[in-house]
Amino acid sequence: MPQDKTITERDRLIGLAMPQIQLPATDGRVFDLGKARPDWLIVYCYPRTSSPNTPTPKDWDVIPGARGCTPQSCAFRDHYRDLQQKRADVVGLSTQSTDYQTEMVNRLHLPFPVLSDEKLELATALGLPVFQVDGMTLLCRLTLAIKDGIIRQVFVRLNSPKTTPMKFWHGWIIHESRLLCLRHVLNAT
Repeated sequence: MPQDKTITERDRLIGLAMPQIQLPATDGRVFDLGKARPDWLIVYCYPRTSSPNTPTPKDWDVIPGARGCTPQSCAFRDHYRDLQQKRADVVGLSTQSTDYQTEMVNRLHLPFPVLSDEKLELATALGLPVFQVDGMTLLCRLTLAIKDGIIRQVFVRLNSPKTTPMKFWHGWIIHESRLLCLRHVLNAT
């Protein structure tokens, strides 16, 4: 995705209400993304992961943003408690089947569920960017920061899926939390 299109996608998504779409999760639940929550919900969207000994799609390494889904999931796993302490919950999202994702969640020991948008319901409702490879429709890598059912921030095209996201989210959530506290104090006076 070209950089100017990426910025347009980001700006278009910020402020949108999450649609009332329920997606299957790897923990057996049906997850309602449109449900308003008092805390942050971080939804990291990724193209796909590969199971061990499975070849990647043709030309996977030359598709911008395609490589790095497993390290990204592991980075969220490794910082999950930190994010929870900052009142943020995490879910992953891809177009792979729940069965496929469950294998990945178990193999990587992820403490959070991964949601399947295999039917492209959320991708279509929000107009999320997708790409085609080997007959598959896959989500472009991006992360949604949702509060009270509204997309408050979108992080796109991060250079290092493994390390860069945590720098953004930690700093951004701390900043937003301070702003919310300040607004509360100002409104109380």
